[in-house]
Amino acid sequence: MKFYINTISLLAAITLFFACKKVENRVIFEGGTNPVLTASTTAVNLQPGLETNTAITLKWTNPDYKLSTGISSQDVNYLFEIDTLGGNFSSGKKFETIFAKDLSKTYTVAELNNIMGNTMLLQIDPRRSYTFQARITASIGDSKAVPLISNVITFTASPFTPPPKVEAPGTSANNYTDGNLWMTGDATPAGWLNPLTGSYITSQQFTKISKTLYEITIALPGGGGYKLIQINGDWGTQYHMTTGTWDNGNFEKKDSDPQFPGPPSAGTYKITVNFQLGTYSAVKL
Repeated sequence: MKFYINTISLLAAITLFFACKKVENRVIFEGGTNPVLTASTTAVNLQPGLETNTAITLKWTNPDYKLSTGISSQDVNYLFEIDTLGGNFSSGKKFETIFAKDLSKTYTVAELNNIMGNTMLLQIDPRRSYTFQARITASIGDSKAVPLISNVITFTASPFTPPPKVEAPGTSANNYTDGNLWMTGDATPAGWLNPLTGSYITSQQFTKISKTLYEITIALPGGGGYKLIQINGDWGTQYHMTTGTWDNGNFEKKDSDPQFPGPPSAGTYKITVNFQLGTYSAVKL
């Protein structure tokens, strides 16, 4: 009887072992081909008034990823990079974006010029001619596995000043063409006063440095928040923060929250608002 029980136990253990044993199926990468990048031109023509024209068309070949299970069925992502000549795709001016599955991209004059002026932040006034480098890096899925880098192409272009990211004060078709800008809120001496009255009309008004650049130097109490208004007494055409902190970030023109956060401590601050780039900054003096 004891032998019978032990035999049954042994058979059960063997069965359990094989039932629980994991069968591992390994998928092995067997190769691919670095994509080949080509461009429709090596001298891009960027001219004001031609914003809807094609600036450049880029095409690249499929890397044909091969796995031990066959041709890869996973989506292929393509990292596209542009840098200035000598930047070697590691400079602070580099632009990059990802294309999923596509094997070509056409940029209009407006799109490419905006990348160079508002994203790469190139010096474009006065206009300069730049030589750019571009490349494509293919990878499998979101994990960016098995990257394959293309050849590097070069092209020249002379970007011009693009439209500002955020409409500056006084540029709307409405009847406010003076280009004024004020700040108001509990981060300011006036509190949430709109319209501003008395001396606050002057003390909380920005100085217009250029069409798209405004500055103010002001003593603030610390804490709170503020909004920017271009019509005294009107919230409808205000500017508010989109992302950022008290000392820097991004903004847009919209009657909405969140507000710009005030600095954490009392003091005199210089606040700069850049409509060309859609950015703001605050520095304690």
